[in-house]
Amino acid sequence: MKKELTWEIAEQFLKNPNSVDLLEFVTISDAAAESLGKHEGGLYLNGLTSLSDAAAESLGKHEDRLSLNGLTSLSDAAAKSLGKHKDNLYLNGLTSLSDAAAESLAKHEGRLYLNGLTSLSDAAAESLGKHEDRLSLNGLTSLSDAAAKSLGKRKGGLRLNGLTSLSDAAAESLGKHEGGLELNGLTSLSDAAAESLGKHKGRLYLNDSMSERIN
Repeated sequence: MKKELTWEIAEQFLKNPNSVDLLEFVTISDAAAESLGKHEGGLYLNGLTSLSDAAAESLGKHEDRLSLNGLTSLSDAAAKSLGKHKDNLYLNGLTSLSDAAAESLAKHEGRLYLNGLTSLSDAAAESLGKHEDRLSLNGLTSLSDAAAKSLGKRKGGLRLNGLTSLSDAAAESLGKHEGGLELNGLTSLSDAAAESLGKHKGRLYLNDSMSERIN
């Protein structure tokens, strides 16, 4: 049977966090989420495979690290609530993200981890380009020129370690990015792209062979 994190278990956790392993639970009741939203400390709920909109609303009020890496999808309403969360937010299990959800999560205050996404629409990239803290998108294997232009406008750390190649236009846009930029997966880079990335202001992380091209 699926293990549900109930209100009683949540209350037990609040009294003694060491007495409950939150990773054991795959579902959570709305009442339990409301209780855990008041917890002063990180919440690691990576076993959860689903989250109701009401539960998301409660967890969005939590003010410390929140890890929900077991979720593979997120409703727009849930994303809106989690976008109000104010600390590091881990959603590495998400395999897709609607444009509306991206717009909501872009308002999140804290580091945002979305390493499970393998693709990103131009509209979603435009929204995430407005996010103001570290953004991790290591699962992306390709990036359109329009998406790169949007992400290049960011002023926070940007991780794109899943990309193996980059068009000249995308490199030009990312070269304007301000903040740490990670592109450790690149296996090829044109002279023009290397020149653009060389203008980047901030720490630039590339694999050794690509670093030689820049330097």
